[in-house]
Amino acid sequence: MSTIRLTMAQALCKYLINQFTLVDGKKVPLFPGIFGIFGHGNVTCLSEALYEVREQLPMYRGLNEQSMALAAIGFAKAKRRRQIMVATSSIGPGALNMVTAAGLAHANRLPILILSGDIFVSRRPDPVLQQVEHYGNPTVSVNDAFKAVTRYWDRIVHPEQIISSLPQAVAAMLDPADCGPAFIGLPQDIQEYACDYPAAFFEPTIHEVPRPRPDTKKLAQAIELLKTAKKPLIISGGGVRYSGAEDVVAAFAAEHGIPLSETVAGKSAVVHDHAANVGPIGIIGSASANEMAGEADVILAIGTRLQDFTTGSWTVFDHKAKFISINAARWDATKHRALSVVGDAKATMEELSAAMKGYKAPASWTKKGQDEFAAWNKSLDGWQKPTNDPIPTYGQVVGVVNRKAGTRDYMITAAGGLPGETMKNWRVKSPHSFDCEFGFSCMGYEIAGGWGAAMADSTRETFVMVGDGSYMMMNSDIYNSVLFGHKLIVIVCDNGGYAVINRLQNFKGGASYNNLVKDSLAKNPFPVDFIKHAESMGAYGRKVESLAELETAIDWAKGNDKTTVISIVSDAFVWTPGDALWEVGVPQVSNRKEVNEARKYQDDVRSKQRVGV
Repeated sequence: MSTIRLTMAQALCKYLINQFTLVDGKKVPLFPGIFGIFGHGNVTCLSEALYEVREQLPMYRGLNEQSMALAAIGFAKAKRRRQIMVATSSIGPGALNMVTAAGLAHANRLPILILSGDIFVSRRPDPVLQQVEHYGNPTVSVNDAFKAVTRYWDRIVHPEQIISSLPQAVAAMLDPADCGPAFIGLPQDIQEYACDYPAAFFEPTIHEVPRPRPDTKKLAQAIELLKTAKKPLIISGGGVRYSGAEDVVAAFAAEHGIPLSETVAGKSAVVHDHAANVGPIGIIGSASANEMAGEADVILAIGTRLQDFTTGSWTVFDHKAKFISINAARWDATKHRALSVVGDAKATMEELSAAMKGYKAPASWTKKGQDEFAAWNKSLDGWQKPTNDPIPTYGQVVGVVNRKAGTRDYMITAAGGLPGETMKNWRVKSPHSFDCEFGFSCMGYEIAGGWGAAMADSTRETFVMVGDGSYMMMNSDIYNSVLFGHKLIVIVCDNGGYAVINRLQNFKGGASYNNLVKDSLAKNPFPVDFIKHAESMGAYGRKVESLAELETAIDWAKGNDKTTVISIVSDAFVWTPGDALWEVGVPQVSNRKEVNEARKYQDDVRSKQRVGV
């Protein structure tokens, strides 16, 4: 057997650069790059190995371990899970900074390979710098924290172990059912050890994402049930986009006259003006989709995990409605007493479509969907229309950015009030042009994820819409986007703090407290000059005072050659309506009349829920 003598760190890097995949028929690296911050857990052995492969695995210097991992996730999402970025950190706080990003990737079913330094297996120098000791279990390090938020976890305690571990990590990240973050801990002493590795381990390998076919009996049951539907409704989830099933789902809905709604992750599988589209569904959805969901008798849920923002905490649907859930993951397919069809979305829908020839939803139901969506669009026009009010609403700002964005341009946002406002007000012009991170609702994803998305496709503009709260939480990748030449157009909506949480606080009877800056303990609240801050990181910037100025500024930003930040003061109290109900905890006992009234309302919400898990 032919062997190659390498350190474990060198062997790991050599393996990564020999993994490939096919994107649109073209062979490309499975791991096109790595984000990293070096420290004493990875700066000697791993950095030496990475330097040797810097042409094949380019490294982007991070500024914050969490944000660089978020950028890797934004890249993977923009690539629709077809390519995977790596993120590496030292041991201790550097590693722990990436746990939040791993949670985001886990919740959203997105791949990232995380490589963190680890404590010495020999324990000779213990305790080392940044080591968190567990008195009763010396095998535990901070890297064990990743076990809760990764699909694959391993710690390499012998250099040969990567021969079995790395293929398993790759398989997990590419499996549509198990897709998510993979973590591998790299103890400092094990990185340095040399081993005679089989040459075959480093042979170039082309990976393709598997397409599991559905069980024929389950599919037959689904077809039989769907054919009985008088008021069918499609919920198109993120799995539709990641499977590449958008065309077959769009054609299926149009051919059979079935209204189609979208989840947060699924938005932009179809364009806004698709004939069957009835809008986003759920808590931050449209009045049109929620109206249709309330009457639907059979719901075809494709590639969605049916989280509470999709289901309105399970209040959106008629209690007698039947669910058919098509999902690559058994866990997601079997939720809430659904008829589960476990399989790839595209493969399953192709078979389902072939068997449904001749079926047509009643014309009255199809027309109802079209009428409801037309009414919704008319409402959007009204909410986005400029008024004489001195401060514009989020909906008006989103409307301007949406109109100015090109057909293929990419919009990215997360957390706070913008997910609801973009889900409702952003009219998708081309497939896969919308990224709203709301599976984990992670503040700080916006700019970091935008950097990754811009890196993934430089042929379009990447618009980042971010609130002032998220901007203040994580903004350093504005610098990186300029430094590495990945242009962003960042729209900062400044509403004076955490306005959407203040809205929830008030809606549930609470007094405004510690969300808006003016309601905090600050003695002399003052606004942040986002433009000076952005300019200090190398970006262009402009503050605007009106929607007309915003339009002009966006035209200017599109003509610029690097990241541009535009700030605009936005209303903290006016929101686009259309929401469904949401279950949150409300005190059973309170001295506030408003809280007691909200508690009664919450009890009413719970009385409307479908029972199930």
